[in-house]
Amino acid sequence: MGVKIVDTCLRDGHQSLAATRLSTADILPVAEKLDKAGYYALEVWGGATFDACLRFLNEDPWERLRLIRKACPNTKLQMLFRGQNILGYRHYADDVVEMFVKKSLENGIDIIRIFDALNDLRNLKSAVDATNKYKKEFGGHCQIALSYTTSPVHTIDYYVELAKEVEKMGADSICIKDMAGVLLPEASYELFSRLKKAVSLPLELHTHCTGGIAELSMQKAIQAGCDIVDTALSPFSGGTSQPCTQSLCYALQGTEYDPKLDLSALEEATQLLEPVRDRFIKEGKINPKALTVNPNILKYQVPGGMLSNLMSQLNSQGAMDRYEEVLKEIPRVRKDLGYPPLVTPLSQMVGTQSVMNVLFGERYKSCPKEIVEYLKGNYGKAPAEVNEEVRKKIIGDSEVITYRPADRIEPEFEAMKEKYKDICKSDEDVLSCALFENVAVKFLTERNNPKSDVEVEEFNVVIGD
Repeated sequence: MGVKIVDTCLRDGHQSLAATRLSTADILPVAEKLDKAGYYALEVWGGATFDACLRFLNEDPWERLRLIRKACPNTKLQMLFRGQNILGYRHYADDVVEMFVKKSLENGIDIIRIFDALNDLRNLKSAVDATNKYKKEFGGHCQIALSYTTSPVHTIDYYVELAKEVEKMGADSICIKDMAGVLLPEASYELFSRLKKAVSLPLELHTHCTGGIAELSMQKAIQAGCDIVDTALSPFSGGTSQPCTQSLCYALQGTEYDPKLDLSALEEATQLLEPVRDRFIKEGKINPKALTVNPNILKYQVPGGMLSNLMSQLNSQGAMDRYEEVLKEIPRVRKDLGYPPLVTPLSQMVGTQSVMNVLFGERYKSCPKEIVEYLKGNYGKAPAEVNEEVRKKIIGDSEVITYRPADRIEPEFEAMKEKYKDICKSDEDVLSCALFENVAVKFLTERNNPKSDVEVEEFNVVIGD
């Protein structure tokens, strides 16, 4: 039995390289070709795609999903789901989480990959329970992803024990989600070897090529028993994206791991996607830096997107000469905060705090409100002990919660449905408003009345994994 392949070019591939700007019109012809290639699944939805559809592309993300489902009758469709954050940037009420899971499965998703930035399993429970509840009605698969990072806490023992816990929670499979691309080859082999012995579920690896080692680590994982790997069709592979699908197929041809995909179908899809990639480069939607290797992420354990954000912040302050200082400050901030994995939104929070510490000349003199909320426990439980002196300096005597953050969030769905009953034509519309209220209201109002002129609050969002 060969290794199974999930292709990410229609979700994480273009999210990583082109800020999630593929339109539905770009996607559908490619999806039809990929559907004939023999993939285990195609990752096509979730992550930042939902926000990008509404905010930048003037598209209904639910309609996109339905159209992709129609274009891919033979292949499972996969999405990325941020636990209690769903696809947004805060915790939502349990009723919204449950309804979003239900509607995702009902509209065509087969595999829901659920993760939490802190690996706080409490933040996964609602989504996992809902997936297992509604998959009985609509079909589906509950995959729990573990955010991979390195620190004194994040050892292989840590991930093995975590995998045992998520198996008990009701996962159908487990993914190691190496969002920064820092999983080294030998560590990959040891990790998957031990996971294979510790749990009975299928194992998957998701990594990024940013540090230049992804292909080596993926091969080692496969040799250690990894069942499924994430790759991207060549036009949207490499750089800050995933390893190339075709290259892996050729590398494994004739071996016991041969995925046996239809290479002619892949070539047809490539011929459709290459002009799109070239157009994006010409229009400046793909930064050439995103296509290159950056070994600094292996030195500082910092994701490529986070490095770009740091450079942007420092440039805006005329302080690029402080770049190395900021890179050295990041591990110190991360230690103070209990070693959170550097994945959205924690990567942006840690990076911004590090910049502020350096530029203000005093550590924690000023802090983003997200850091304040994190130290109050409102994002979940830190993987390790937080520096209490730092916490005291930032939040004083404010309460630090120890319960699941979503426990204090009142049900939201029905209130949102009533609030926007004049513009929401479906439960899917209500969910769009619940997650991205300002941009969804603008989109839905214009959809219902194309000549309307709606004023909504504008704000910047960092697109991340």
